[in-house]
Amino acid sequence: MHDSGREEAADAAGETPGQPEAPGVLDDVGRAGRAFKQLFGAQLNLLVAELGLARSAISWMLLAGLAATVAGVGLGLSLMALAGVLLAKWLGSWAWALVVLALLQAVFLFAMILLFCRCMHWLSLPATRGEWRETMRQAMRKAERTEAASADADRAASREDGT
Repeated sequence: MHDSGREEAADAAGETPGQPEAPGVLDDVGRAGRAFKQLFGAQLNLLVAELGLARSAISWMLLAGLAATVAGVGLGLSLMALAGVLLAKWLGSWAWALVVLALLQAVFLFAMILLFCRCMHWLSLPATRGEWRETMRQAMRKAERTEAASADADRAASREDGT
């Protein structure tokens, strides 16, 4: 019942049964790879969860914006109707009340068009163009610094892995 052939083959190969083989460089690299995969796998799972949450939040924000717009238009229409009723009672005629409301809306629309044109003019002023240009340059410099720092960190990490 005792197989002496197996023991002799194990002794010839330099192994003793029951004793684990000594860890080698490949085992260390394998363990490091598994740890790296586990660490960045967790980071990847976190990123996926955050992106899903952001996607959901954007959908809810769009829905809330749409609901706020609908409520704002409804409130505006209600206030215009109330103003129309009050004007009709005060002027004694629905026709005159509607004319006054139309004039008020035309004045408001004209004022908003003037404000829009003024804002466009402000954006076209030389100082504003210069500030805008400088803001864009700063953003580009910051992005380049971040990219360079990331590349330096990658190079340093690859040098450490190589030694």
